[in-house]
This record gives sequence, C-alpha cells and structure tokens, in this order.
Amino acid sequence: MNQEQIQQIADHIRAQSSIQPEYALILGSGLGVLAEEVDNATVTPYAEIPHFVTSTAPGHAGNLVLGTLAGKSVVMMQGRVHTYEGYTQQEVTLPVAVMQALGAKTLLVTCASGGLNYNFKAGDIMLIRDHINFTGSNPLIGPNDEAVGPRFPVMFDAYTPQLRELAHKVALAQGLRLHEGVYCGITGPVFFTPAELRMLMKWGSDAIGMSTVPEAIVAAHRGMRVLGLALISDIAIPDTGHHASGEEVLRVVKASSATFKQLVHGILEQIG
Repeated sequence: MNQEQIQQIADHIRAQSSIQPEYALILGSGLGVLAEEVDNATVTPYAEIPHFVTSTAPGHAGNLVLGTLAGKSVVMMQGRVHTYEGYTQQEVTLPVAVMQALGAKTLLVTCASGGLNYNFKAGDIMLIRDHINFTGSNPLIGPNDEAVGPRFPVMFDAYTPQLRELAHKVALAQGLRLHEGVYCGITGPVFFTPAELRMLMKWGSDAIGMSTVPEAIVAAHRGMRVLGLALISDIAIPDTGHHASGEEVLRVVKASSATFKQLVHGILEQIG
C-alpha cells in the first residue's frame, strides 16, 4: 500500500467531516444496520472516494460513515470488500490503513461466520481469540515501510487481550453468552466441503469465514488494538447434514442484529 495514496484518501475524507475518529469499525455481512445508530453521521459511498474499493457482496451497503456512537468518535465501514470479489488482500485492507491514517487507534472488526464448535448455535456471538490464515496469501507481502510497522510483525496478541476481557465483562453485564474461539479465514466464495470442514475442526477452528484475517493482520502491523466479533450465522459442522445458503445466513444475522448492536454499544461505552 502506498502511504502517499493512503494519505490522499484520508485528506479527502477529512474534507467531508470534522469528526476525528478514535475508533474504527468494520461491519460484516448484514451487520451494517449499526451504522444507522451513528449520530451526526457523514455517509460517503465508497464509489465517491478516490482510489477506494467498492463493495459488491450481498448485505454490504458500501458506505464509509463518520460520526459518534455510544459517545465515541468513530469511522465505520458499512460493509467491506473481500478477495472473492476479485480484490487483492492489499486492496481489501486499504480501508484499515485509511482509518488508521484518520486517527483511529482501535479496530472493532465484525463478521458473519459459520460455526464449527458443537457448543455453538446459529445467532450466537464468538469473540475472536486467535485466527488461522487459510487464505493462501497475506496482505503484508511486498515491500515493507518500517515507518508503518515491522517487517516481521508478531501475531501472538493480534486480538488485544485487554479488549477481549472488556467484551466478556460487558456481555456478562448484559446477560449475553459470549463464546471465545479461533476464527479460520478462507478466500471463498464457495462454502467448504464436509471433508474440508472436518479438517479445520481438527486444526482447532471454532468458526470459519471469508474476511477479517487480512484486516486484523494489517491493523496489528500498524500498531492498532484489535477486537474481533464473529456472529455465528449458521452451523457448518458436517455431521448436521445441512449447510446454510447465503440467504439463510443473512436471515439469521438480521434476527440477531439487536443483540449484536447492544453488545457493540456496551463495549464502546466502556472502552478507553
């Protein structure tokens, strides 16, 4: 990613809004409804931002939103882009770099995902403790700018332990059962076969999805704190004999959106 280009995009966005965001949010499939809760919102379609990427996936509105949420200044991606749309991982993660250039120091990244844990059910929320990058690529491939981050960033605490602790505290206060587990990132766009899903379960994966991992890597590389929340939109365990369709996934996400919004609100209210 070209730092000069990233700065140009950030300058263009700054001209649209006086908000100086402290927190960045990426809203995954069907979760963009949270953007409707932003106060004093400036909404800019991705297509109107120079050099930016455009979302084509169902359930992704494709807007950049700046404003305040739960008393915090935020910049929010209402929908993301994925490599299965034809983008490289560098293009997919460009918005993370831009949001950091705008001033955000913490990233809340969300996604819809398939559950691979027998204790999960559709509609549950999983806090991402760790990930497996099974995409076959990495957004940091290529020249490294030492002013941005190290050549070999350590991913041991990519998902900030203090933020995970806070999320559990908020969920407990809300009476919400919050799972914690390992998210496996794949490229898509196909859902995995039973044999592939069994393999991931043996690896220790608790959930599977087609996003999040590249964004978390770039955020960690750039020194951002990261909190990952995966809404379990379907159960992808092969023994069930059924795998949800894309339409079924979005229906579950819509039905669970109120609980999800409540949790994110609570986290933002207490985050520091």
